[in-house]
Amino acid sequence: MVASAGSLVKVAVMSKSASSASKPKEGRGIVIMGNGPSLRQTIDNDSEWLLSHDLMAVNFAANTPDFFNLRPGYYVLADGHFFSGTQTDPNVAKLWQEMGRISWKMTLWVPSKTLPLAKALTLHNDNITLKTFNLTPLEGNKALVHRLMDAGLGMPRPRNVMIPAIMAAIREGFKKIWLCGADHTWTRTLSVDDENFVVSIQPHFYEDNEKEHERVRSTYAGLHLHDVLGSMTVAFRSYWELADYARTRGIEIINATPGSMIDAFPRKV
Repeated sequence: MVASAGSLVKVAVMSKSASSASKPKEGRGIVIMGNGPSLRQTIDNDSEWLLSHDLMAVNFAANTPDFFNLRPGYYVLADGHFFSGTQTDPNVAKLWQEMGRISWKMTLWVPSKTLPLAKALTLHNDNITLKTFNLTPLEGNKALVHRLMDAGLGMPRPRNVMIPAIMAAIREGFKKIWLCGADHTWTRTLSVDDENFVVSIQPHFYEDNEKEHERVRSTYAGLHLHDVLGSMTVAFRSYWELADYARTRGIEIINATPGSMIDAFPRKV
């Protein structure tokens, strides 16, 4: 009861009007391309399979040459950094420059609260359609939480961009969702140095530049190991909550990521 009440309060305070759900896209599947290192293998070895599906990209994917070869029809940005770092982070500035070069129709999903800035940043590209979701974390009674998710008012705690990406794919009406590049092998690259600083290296299918490495280091500078591990726990739990929600709505989510540590979805690689 307490968790359910808390979710209702969060919705009242945090949630804004979000894009309506689309009609079911029967017979069509979508591949959500996370930026984990295994996506390189999938692009190099299974590009024909990728291109036979609708595609969704996330985060800094637009800064890679592969983006303009794959031409995904959907894109998700969830981290506030993408909407506040254009003056201080050259990688974010480059991202929005690349968005301006998109020459095909693409739907960009962003948090509801960032819509005004997202409109300004995409103003000069008519190929981009903006849609919004609420990052409001939902917990408590399952039936209540599922109804709030149906209304687009929130989602399981969005620790990782793949969580809002899956929600966006569901809102787009896809009944079959494939996950690629969702390695989530964070614990393999997690360590604590001799000065008790937590070191978390999160490799991508592309090579991060030094500016991005600096940003990640600064993000982890004030965190303790139990904070980082707790955050990982939140992400993996959210996937189980998404799996349960998808099952009740007749949606199939398949993890096609080699070596992925997400244990909530059936696998096919």
